[in-house]
Amino acid sequence: MLDIAEELNRWVEQGRDFAVATVVAVGGSAPRQPGAALAVAADGTAIGSVSGGCVEGAVYALCQQALDDGESVLERFGYSDDDAFAVGLTCGGIIDILVTPVRVGDPVRPVIAAALEAAAVGRAAALARIVTGPADLVGRALLVHPAGSHPAATYTGSYDDSYDDCYDGGFGAHPGLDRTVAAEAAAFLDAGRTGTLEIGEQGSRCGAPLTVLVESSVPAPRMIVFGAIDFASALVRVGKFLNYHVTVCDARPVFATEARFPEADEIVVDWPHRYLERTEVDARTVLCVLTHDAKFDVPLLRLALRLPVAYVGAMGSRRTHLDRNDRLREVGVTELELARLRSPIGLDLGARTPEETALSIAAEIVANRRGGSGIPLTGAHTPIHHDTTSAPPTGRIGSVA
Repeated sequence: MLDIAEELNRWVEQGRDFAVATVVAVGGSAPRQPGAALAVAADGTAIGSVSGGCVEGAVYALCQQALDDGESVLERFGYSDDDAFAVGLTCGGIIDILVTPVRVGDPVRPVIAAALEAAAVGRAAALARIVTGPADLVGRALLVHPAGSHPAATYTGSYDDSYDDCYDGGFGAHPGLDRTVAAEAAAFLDAGRTGTLEIGEQGSRCGAPLTVLVESSVPAPRMIVFGAIDFASALVRVGKFLNYHVTVCDARPVFATEARFPEADEIVVDWPHRYLERTEVDARTVLCVLTHDAKFDVPLLRLALRLPVAYVGAMGSRRTHLDRNDRLREVGVTELELARLRSPIGLDLGARTPEETALSIAAEIVANRRGGSGIPLTGAHTPIHHDTTSAPPTGRIGSVA
């Protein structure tokens, strides 16, 4: 749901009733991942997608039904071998969809509204919702904020502010359930992950099981491009297309200008290694070193290869790569650290132009992030989508409490 937060937040501000269908789990070659959502307003307006078109009509009808009867429903959609024209995923995948009404006056609405507001303005937050379990708990929600960043909270359910200050909302059951789910959701949030967890009604691993969907909304990951060259300009455009927050850094003010990089979120004039020392990075950050100059590359890569970032790539010919590796060894970089370096940067696409080179770099970043091989899918026996999750059981699951 948080993937369409900006529009849904406007619906909340306008006081509109709506129902939201959220992908809970997928199997096989499903087109959308957990957290993808389709929302339908009371006037019939629809936004978002749960399947890329395969089952949108059926899900739209389920949303209208949820608005009428106030009940949540969990439905499974998959390809039917008996009837190729049946409602399902012709790509052969399976998706489980949770449909929840979010109407004015519903107890869960304030928590969902707070989650949508946070996601719409780029604040980190994780929304946990019970998907399967006792009917009186299904649909209840709990919103988790990063430690130390909790805004003015909206409380519903069983929340007691003596428990903690990192979450609001609550499930109205055992207090241990709120605490445990808040801790688990905080871990999902820290990893920027969306998915499900199984937990007992009292917050332990025993007892009647509940399935909880945790949706994480985190600020855009960072792409830092070092070296204000023509190839960097093309990479900035591709980085923005992939929804990165893109920074360009170069020590030469004549090249690092807004005129040359109008699409960059930030332009920094500084020595690359000095900037990297003082800026914040995390496990989703990608570092692209295009400076192609040893006096910049060596101190920068010495630091970069020791940081817990997602990707470090450096431009240069194979001769430049070998020379650079020798220089890095001389300043104490270990073989294990060197093994993290993607150099020459990018996948082998035969690229020549800045735009083609940027595409090859972006392709390598995506393959590295998703666990792809980078080989053609034609004739390959590898999965098309690499990050699938198991699907929980389906069925009618009662009213939203």
